[in-house]
Amino acid sequence: MSIPVKAENLSKWYGQVAGILNVDLQITGGVVGLLGPNGAGKTTFMRLLTGQLRPSAGEVSLFGAPVWNNLAVMARIGYSPEHDGTWDELTGREFVRLCCRMSGMNAQQGDKAADEAIAKVTMEQAADRRIRTYSKGMRQRIKLAQAVAHDPDLIILDEPLTGCDPVVRAHIMELVRELGRQGKTILVSSHILHEVEAVTHQIVLLYKGQVLATGDIHGLRDLIDEHPHRIEIACREPRTLAVAMTAQESVRSVTVGEQSLTLETDKPDACYTELMQTVVDQSLQVDAITSPDDNLEAVFRYLTNRSATGV
Repeated sequence: MSIPVKAENLSKWYGQVAGILNVDLQITGGVVGLLGPNGAGKTTFMRLLTGQLRPSAGEVSLFGAPVWNNLAVMARIGYSPEHDGTWDELTGREFVRLCCRMSGMNAQQGDKAADEAIAKVTMEQAADRRIRTYSKGMRQRIKLAQAVAHDPDLIILDEPLTGCDPVVRAHIMELVRELGRQGKTILVSSHILHEVEAVTHQIVLLYKGQVLATGDIHGLRDLIDEHPHRIEIACREPRTLAVAMTAQESVRSVTVGEQSLTLETDKPDACYTELMQTVVDQSLQVDAITSPDDNLEAVFRYLTNRSATGV
């Protein structure tokens, strides 16, 4: 069986700037999350997969065939871009039907497939309104409808949850999971960990155009817990809290300000638990608890630095 997605030494340069650099990757099926901060190269990678960009070096193939200028391969792809590419004067139904016709269906087939796809994304009530009247969340759903209407084998979704309210987000996540259960290969990009975690455990970590890691999302969770982690506490009695937290095994260092305290830990889960218990036991007033390291950008910086130093 041919591999749905295969990239070999794949690079894309914009002048002197690398959008994607020396990527070697195989995606063998199911739902896969493409995870990385904004500017990591996720959209460039997806545009290479969909034949919108030609590689500067290396190769990318879908189902064993090169994607560039290959209409037979492109017909097997469903793509929902991050930024809108719709005709705003069309209604949602007209737009999806037009996309179905462009994929090779006749009028009857296209109308039927479009109506079914619109129902899948729960857009029946707004389908006959012009797209220019749609909210961001509605635009996301109509883009998703055209991406799945022609029953593609590979579905590529670039930040599909941006602008959606919680109810719509939950529905889209369930639709993605269901498509995965049906045997589709789905690549979903996001810069938010919990969004990817809600639809799949299989991830590709992309940072500054390079793949840092692939595999199960539990491995990323381990990396988040492993990297040095700062916790900043705004409180009225920082010295009292500092004395109590210094005794905790999870705390590596303590820095005290006038009305703040910064803890450094390599065991964040344990440290948060001990911090909460200490605040309660000492009857201390805490105004805010934040962490500049509790995000993917911090994890990626840590991984990059660790790789560069050979640690």
